[in-house]
Amino acid sequence: MDDAFALLDWKRRVFALYQSVRSTPDPEEAWNLWREGRDDLFRTHPQSPLPEAERGDFTGLQYFAYEPQLRVLADMQAAESEPQQIGASGGQSVLFRRFATASFMLEGQELSLDLHWLEGYGGGIFVAFADATSGSETYGGGRYVLDSVKGADLGQDGERLVLDFNFAYNPSCAYDPRWVCPLAPASNRLPIAVRAGEVVAEPYGTYKLE
Repeated sequence: MDDAFALLDWKRRVFALYQSVRSTPDPEEAWNLWREGRDDLFRTHPQSPLPEAERGDFTGLQYFAYEPQLRVLADMQAAESEPQQIGASGGQSVLFRRFATASFMLEGQELSLDLHWLEGYGGGIFVAFADATSGSETYGGGRYVLDSVKGADLGQDGERLVLDFNFAYNPSCAYDPRWVCPLAPASNRLPIAVRAGEVVAEPYGTYKLE
């Protein structure tokens, strides 16, 4: 029971953190607020993704420098509904349904990411991606930019989706294999190096997508 309520508190705090981020007008200031909040949660919370033995020596998560040009507004287009088992850490999979694509310009290229809806109670939008840094500079299983089940949501600007890759973060399984996390699907592997957001986590940063 204690673990369940600790997890509930973790989710409440993450939701509150992203609410503060969305209400902060300056994106870089919001990013610094987000980083401070995450460091506090990782260091002090009983549901921290870090193994308990590592929390005392924790000095903060590592990130690329903030790059304003890596914050984009994506145009969303409906996609043919497609149930999909997305591979997860530990050899498992999670059932999602692709429902839309988000198209945007990044590094001078027209790119897109699939938007997936979790096919479980209550559902939720999920966007994970991999790029040319995955497995070397960043976590090999990809990073998350949107996971509304956990409150990780930067919102919209009108009808366009805010995708700020400076807020890209590692799934919990990057820190401890006891966590099972969906990883970046093949359709969301970008052909460029996105040097923004969280960098590699040891010792699991060398994980490679198949």
